[in-house]
Amino acid sequence: MTLGNFVQFLNRSPTVYHAAKEVGMRLAEADFTPLSEGEKWTLEPGKGYFVTREDSLVAAFRLPKKKPQSAILHASHLDSPALKIKPRPEISSQGIGQFGTEIYGGPLLHTWLDRDLALAGRIVVANKNGQCETKLVFLDDYPLIIPGIAIHLQRDINEKGTLVHKQDHLKAIYSIQTKENHLDMWLKKHHSFHELLSFDLFLVPLERAALNGFEDELISSYRLDNLTSAFASLDALLNSKATEDTIQMAIFWDHEEIGSKTYGGADSLFVDQMLERICMQNKMDREDLYRLKSRSLCISCDVGHAFHPNFPEKYDTQNAPLMGKGPVVKFSSRYATNGPSAAPIVHLAKKNKIPLQTSASRSDLSGGGTVGAMMGANLGIQTVDIGLACWAMHSIRETVSTQDLLALAKLLKVSFEKPLISLEQS
Repeated sequence: MTLGNFVQFLNRSPTVYHAAKEVGMRLAEADFTPLSEGEKWTLEPGKGYFVTREDSLVAAFRLPKKKPQSAILHASHLDSPALKIKPRPEISSQGIGQFGTEIYGGPLLHTWLDRDLALAGRIVVANKNGQCETKLVFLDDYPLIIPGIAIHLQRDINEKGTLVHKQDHLKAIYSIQTKENHLDMWLKKHHSFHELLSFDLFLVPLERAALNGFEDELISSYRLDNLTSAFASLDALLNSKATEDTIQMAIFWDHEEIGSKTYGGADSLFVDQMLERICMQNKMDREDLYRLKSRSLCISCDVGHAFHPNFPEKYDTQNAPLMGKGPVVKFSSRYATNGPSAAPIVHLAKKNKIPLQTSASRSDLSGGGTVGAMMGANLGIQTVDIGLACWAMHSIRETVSTQDLLALAKLLKVSFEKPLISLEQS
């Protein structure tokens, strides 16, 4: 993989819908065949395929040359913490036009203040023939802003911190001369439609992804959680070769940031149904499917908290991951990692000379969670949680190490191509 390609991916993926489209385009360019859930599948050995659900969940897989005996699954997510536009968003106060927002996931709220913001996402419209159409939206010609409060009006702000009220303080200003139906007019300036039926629109920062630090050793951007893992997983799949008998699969979930209990989330039966359809194509019965699962591994990829030198008291310094020291195997009660599931990744990293770290949080501070535990439970497949060390997770501007990203992509690629060790039960 190249860093320039990753930066391009970031800048083309302001929302989950744009990211899903970008993933699909790159898969199609690499001769992966699109499939529809509602149509009968015809699959060929050694070929690649992908499925998209609701414009935001993508799953891609490459079949082995022979009847599959196992599977390697990479799981990441394409959604990020954000401010979402409410269904009736337009507000006027003293002639100042604003859009009302709601919280999606757990964004670091104060980082959204005093930023140039665009409006992006998807709209569902009726055309002149009365048919529904979905359109991707990225409106940056009239930047919005959520101004912070002046220090003179809150003198203790530097001592007490910025307290942001979710309902009152996060309305984005679009004009000081209010117009009715501003959103509808703005959308029609860019898209042709008869009637706006519904939408999923988010505020997104206009600041683009950038390489920082000496010799471009850092990447800073919006949505590194979790486009880093998604891109590394995609790159690994696109650059791997078919194996003899192992399915290679990469799943790019939606709704991880809000719990995953949705039609497009990791707590659904989506992957289990995909594996079953693949087995049916190979004339394998349910017993064969269960045996395949027992020989498989799911690698759940998401970011983790990198040691921050300004806040050392927030870390167990013995177990805190460092920037630039490689991908991280994540241990805690909220992750799926255990001794047997971690061992194959540790073995692969050592064998291929890829730097690798382990991490655990302070015992009095709980970290975040991700899709690994629920996927392991739902699928009945052994699962390990790994990822990249990251600064300012859930901020509008996050930072990771470029070397860590390159190492993660290499590790995921070899996990697809090289046989993983299996631990015999004693």
